[in-house]
Amino acid sequence: MKRVHVRIHGQVQGVWFRGWTVDEASQRGLHGWVRNVHNGTVEAVFAGDDAKVDEMIQRCHEGPPAARVSKVDVEATEEPVDSGFYQAPSV
Repeated sequence: MKRVHVRIHGQVQGVWFRGWTVDEASQRGLHGWVRNVHNGTVEAVFAGDDAKVDEMIQRCHEGPPAARVSKVDVEATEEPVDSGFYQAPSV
């Protein structure tokens, strides 16, 4: 199982990025969470099948139609995740 922490930069808040991420990750059977960060980014942890995680990372480079993604940072993580995928509170 692959597990990554992703930070998405650009115009990614107020454009339904978190809801879109929950839908996209759930469709791929991934576990983890997504949330807004006070600095204007969105961050997420994706855990699951290697190919599905990689596919989700690629989707984050596009985001929902109103988003304008400028950069996606990805790093491996050992952070534990619960079963399912959910929207976490903003930090």
